Order: sequence, then structure tokens, then C-alpha cells
Amino acid sequence: MSSQESNVRAARNGAARPVIAVTGAASGVGALLTRRLAASEEVKQVIALDERRGDISEAHWHILDVRDPAIAERLRRDGEPVDVVVHLALDLDLETDPIARTAYNVRGTQTVLTAAAAAGVRRVVLCTSAMVYGALPDNDVPLAEDAELRATEDATGVGDLLEIERLAERAPRAHPGLNVTVLRPAILVGGTDTALTRYFESPRLLVVAGSRPCWQFCHVEDLASALEYAALEKVDGELTVSCDGWLEQEEVEELSGIRRMELPSAVALGAASRLHRLGLTPSPAGDLAYTMNPWVVSGSRLHDAGWRPDWTNEEVLAELLEEVSGRHTVAGRRLGRKDAATTLGAAGATVALVGTAALVRRARKRRGL
Repeated sequence: MSSQESNVRAARNGAARPVIAVTGAASGVGALLTRRLAASEEVKQVIALDERRGDISEAHWHILDVRDPAIAERLRRDGEPVDVVVHLALDLDLETDPIARTAYNVRGTQTVLTAAAAAGVRRVVLCTSAMVYGALPDNDVPLAEDAELRATEDATGVGDLLEIERLAERAPRAHPGLNVTVLRPAILVGGTDTALTRYFESPRLLVVAGSRPCWQFCHVEDLASALEYAALEKVDGELTVSCDGWLEQEEVEELSGIRRMELPSAVALGAASRLHRLGLTPSPAGDLAYTMNPWVVSGSRLHDAGWRPDWTNEEVLAELLEEVSGRHTVAGRRLGRKDAATTLGAAGATVALVGTAALVRRARKRRGL
């Protein structure tokens, strides 16, 4: 019998209710998960860890930075270790200084894994992203969970996520007895702000000529329910989380009502790289790959365990469009109020992007490239 089958059978047979700790419990998906666990009859107690206190009174709160080694003391209750730690204290904000972001994300994960092992915790659940598979033209559609992680560190935050994946892979060898489960959601929607959600704030959807993008989403509520599955040890290993299926670019354009702006690959990538290098946009050129090539996932392991998403891709896209309504973003840069007050601002920024692209194209021609 596999460990996953054993876990599922134990859960169904009424095994002792676990004590579960959640980092990043005060906001976002961490707050959603903490609320779900606190209301679950399958959970004995929820330990909430964050730098500020949340509004979930049913949880037992500890206020601290996850990089603080003292976290090990918070992972024991009445002399006994908590059963599971779900680590969700990550910073993937586009505007955060990359060096500070990496220091927080990687150091925090290292500290949580070490503290969990020291406290005697039996399982840690981590959350990265399906972006770690990379967005490449030859990707299978959909990707299986055990597909090779071929992402590079060129896109926002992906370097941090890849390092977290490496820490997860090494953890059972470095800390015998500690099991690690990793969830990899598709494009996350529901109060999130990423390069991929900002794509839908643009006056035109940038399409790179010759590319074949496939769009697949994951609502934060579905991610929270999948994390609950993992926290209750009904699944283990590496798991992808998403809506069923995916949308082609033409379907996205039809559903959104936003027309495309198509550019050659060299022009689009060159302009994006230049704008980022000049500090005009927060998104590096590597983010564009995830709007060009497929990186959709199957979610088969969660499905085999009985989990299903409540949201469809069409429903999540509709919510995303409602969330970003009234915002104006070009090349990943959100325009200010004066620009947003008129479509001329958005149009002007688009002209600036195309103008930059033209300069890049002329420069390449001068060099004979």
C-alpha cells in the first residue's frame, strides 16, 4: 500500500484529529485555509503564525517572522509537536525588491523546514506554482505532475519557487522522518496581483506572433480546499491544482472582449527587456514566456484522491476581469490615476511600447541582425 493510500485510509477510518499550523495565516490564501481548518470537524486545533494577528478567533495565534528560529517553539503544544505545518508565508509581490523577496521566501522556507524537523512535526506542506515547469513550446498539454521542472529564473519570483522546490526535495534526506508535500497551482486568481493577472489590465492583449498560449486558472478558494486536503494528509507528494481543462487564446479574447495586439517575438521580447532594464516596468522579459507557450497541468493526483475544483476557467476569468475593471496596465506597469482617468493614457503607453519596439527593430537592422 502506498503512503498516499495509507493516509487516505487513515483519514476515512477516523484517525486522531491533527493539530495543524499555518504560516501566513492573516491574509490571502493563508487566511482562507486557516478559516477552513478552524471550521473542520477533522481538525483538533489550528495554530496561526504570522507577523500580524488575523481576525480568525478560533485559531491560536503566534505573532512572529517565519525566519525567526523561535518558530520551532511555536510548533509544539503541551510538549507535543503539531502534526502538520502548511507554509504559506511567501512574498511574490511584483513591486518588492527582488533581493529582499528572495531573502524572505528562501530563508523563511529553510527556517520552517528546519524548525519543523527539530520540533518533531511529521509533515510540511509547501505551495509554489505550476510556473516551475516552465513555459516552453514543446510542453505536453497537459503536463503531468512528474514532468521535469524546466523553468528558468528569468520570470518574476520563479527563481525563489525553484529554490523552494529544491529545499522540498532535499528535506526528507536532510531531516529523516519529515515528509514534504508540494502544491503547484496554475494562474492564481482572487485578490492576487501578478504579472499574469496584470496581463488582463491592458487595453490590448499582447500576443506574440507564432505563439500558442493556453490559459488555465486556479481560484484561491480551490487552492485553499486543495491545501486542506494536503493538510489532512489525504494526498502527498507533488500535486498540481487548477480548474479542469484550459482556454485557447481565441476563447480568452472572445470571453474578455479585449482585442489583441500582435508583435513579432524578437520585437516583443526586446521591448520588454529594455523597458524592464530602464525600470519602466516591474516585469522582466521572462514573464512573457508564460503568455506565449503552454504550461497547463492535469491535476490528476488530486483528482485520483477525490478532490475537484469548484470553479471553471470561464468563471475564474470572469472574476478576474471584474477585479481588474478600471485598472490600466501596459507592459506590466500599472498607470497612475491621471493616466487611468482617460483612455488616452493607456493608448499613449501602448504607443510608447510599440515605439520602443520600433527602436529595437531599427537598432537590429543597423547591426545587420
